Amino acid sequence: MQANSGGFSPSASKPAKALESWQSLPISMRVVKPDLVKRADFERAHHPDFVDGILSCELPNGFRNYDSAVADSLPWTSGAMLSAAKEAIANRRIAVAPVSGFHHAGYRRNGGFCTFNGLMVTAQALLSKGLIHRVGILDFDQHWGDGTQDIIDRLELGETVIHYSPTEEFSEAAKAQAFLDAIPQIVQKFVDCDLVLYQAGADPHIDDPLGGWLTTPELAQRDHLVFACAKVLGIPVAWNLAGGYQTPIRLVLDIHDNTMRACHAVYVDAADKMGQLPRSWSRWGEPDWGKK
Repeated sequence: MQANSGGFSPSASKPAKALESWQSLPISMRVVKPDLVKRADFERAHHPDFVDGILSCELPNGFRNYDSAVADSLPWTSGAMLSAAKEAIANRRIAVAPVSGFHHAGYRRNGGFCTFNGLMVTAQALLSKGLIHRVGILDFDQHWGDGTQDIIDRLELGETVIHYSPTEEFSEAAKAQAFLDAIPQIVQKFVDCDLVLYQAGADPHIDDPLGGWLTTPELAQRDHLVFACAKVLGIPVAWNLAGGYQTPIRLVLDIHDNTMRACHAVYVDAADKMGQLPRSWSRWGEPDWGKK
């Protein structure tokens, strides 16, 4: 489901455009419809009154409007993230949900184009069902995931949800190489996690109006390093889109295309060369190997 936010952020319309762009790449895939999350899933990460207010459109959403189409889309966006996470756990490698708009949503508030925190909705759903015991959130958006940390703190989840963002350590062009050099050690922080949720942000791009410190090749190297290091450590990764405010939106989609290329290179091309294709690999589902 797609909603028009009517605002500055392209996140409401980006999933369909990103998926269409990926389908134009020389990568075979099969798209799988995600399962919707339920009210109870939202309430594991957010206060019930806040959930009620958002879903009934009595409270403004993350785009600061009361559009019912946005409210109707929320079970799909968080559902896509949860579905991708379950697929990554099942295939022990990788999955992706082409959605964004999560990390500024806190326990009882929204903001920054984020309404519900699909990262924490996903983490709590998996933890509550015993599918995982510890989850990592690697947030490489330009901005600090204040909402994610708010939920972790309020629900005292610091031992089971490991949250990292480079915003305080890096976030400037002069530190770009130091950041890239540090990625193996950063990913190592999640070695005891059963799953990593990776926000592959496009807004750290040096030309982004809300970002500004990594070039296109550096962003591509960032993603390749994340996937390669996680693969070596044997940690499944479910990734999503985050940020990206350049216009035209094709500039943002090009960055997300590079993330997909890096993902494919690490998990598919490398396995293919070794004659060891993964059992399944997912965008919302897995590719159709028979069409390669």
